[in-house]
Formats: sequence, structure tokens, C-alpha cells
Amino acid sequence: MKLQSLENALSATSYPGRGIVIGRSADGKKAVTAYFIMGRSENSRNRVFVKDGDGIRTQAFDPSKMKDPSLIIYAPVRVLGNKTIVTNGDQTDTIYENMDKQQTFEHSLRCREFEPDAPNYTPRISGIMHVEKGDYNFAMSILKSDNGDPASCNRFTYAYSNPKAGVGRFIHTYMGDGNPLPSFEGEPELVTIEGDIDTFTDTVWKSLNEENKVSLFVRFINIADGSCEDRIVNKNK
Repeated sequence: MKLQSLENALSATSYPGRGIVIGRSADGKKAVTAYFIMGRSENSRNRVFVKDGDGIRTQAFDPSKMKDPSLIIYAPVRVLGNKTIVTNGDQTDTIYENMDKQQTFEHSLRCREFEPDAPNYTPRISGIMHVEKGDYNFAMSILKSDNGDPASCNRFTYAYSNPKAGVGRFIHTYMGDGNPLPSFEGEPELVTIEGDIDTFTDTVWKSLNEENKVSLFVRFINIADGSCEDRIVNKNK
């Protein structure tokens, strides 16, 4: 797979939907993740990210305009010990609860499918980062309909041990805009990760389509001691 700049990968389409980037900083010292949401409808755009304990949750920017919270209000990021869970839906809670019962990341998602939002059947994308005593590995997952057929769910998990410095993986819900929206295809894209947390955050935010972007969360975890630093960017202010 060809390594591409994160800017190019993000700006390749006006509507990648929701996306997760996980990798390692250029200096090799930080585990890196970014999660962003986009929206085409007023309901989807009426959101912000807010801190929630060790993670974040989505929240209505204007509660009076919230129509249906079922698929847009959730906790995208939660922390379970030395594991950071990042997803595009309430499967964050499913992963957290099952892994807390000693199930694996992959097995935790066996009870979940793509979102019930016909005709798009939006994929559920998830990631987990494991940082412990100077070691770092991560995994990503996508649950999607079988080429738009909701009768079948295709499940893919990708695991990455000792990820390379300055390199990440990018998975998103859609290949681009459309009706219905075309689901992500293939394995997570290979992208560059450059700069410190502020430079990286700025790169991601500026590369997303101005009209459709809604919110962005970035976390840098110190691989040596597990301490972390976060950034949140919301279009609604």
C-alpha cells in the first residue's frame, strides 16, 4: 500500500463521513489518534465534542434543534485501564463493557452490526490503542453491509504491532458523497503523521471539507508513561 500524506487522504473527498486515524508520532514517542465527525443534515451538524471523564462524548449544540439523538449522541472515546477505545457510535460502550469482562476487541464487536440507517447502512468503525510500559500496539475494525445488502454483515479487524514512527492508519465511513453513501472499501489507508499535537490537529482540521466538518478530537499518548494530551475543535461555538 502506498503511503500518502494525511492532508491528501482527508481532502480526497468532500464527505468521508466519520473517520479515525491511529498511528505513531514522527519522533516515535507518542501514540496518536484523531476522530472527526462530519454532517450533511441540520441534525448531524448540530453537535459538539465535550470532555467526559478520560474520554469525550457528543452533545447537541442547540438542544432545541435536536430531532433524533439515536445515532448521533454517543461517547466516541473511552479509556479502560491502558486501553483507549475510539469509535463512531455507541459500540464504544459495547467494547468497553465486554473487554472489561476479558473479551477481546474483535469478539466484543460480534454482537454489533452496521448502523440501521437505510439506505446507507453506515459502517461502524472502531479502534483500540494499547499502551503499556513503553510498548504500543493498536487495532481497527469495520462492520459493514455486504455491498449494500443489509441481510449480511461483513466484519474486518486489522491489528498493528510496534507501529512505525510517523505513520498511521486511516479508516472512514464513506468513500465519498452520494445517495446512498458508498461504504468504505479495503483496509485502512496508510498515511503520514507529522508534527506535534497542535500541528497535527491543525492539519486534520484544515484538510476536512469546510462545509461538512463538525468536530475533531485528537489525543497524543506518551508511550513511556501513558500520560496524554488532548485537543478538541468544534465548528459550532
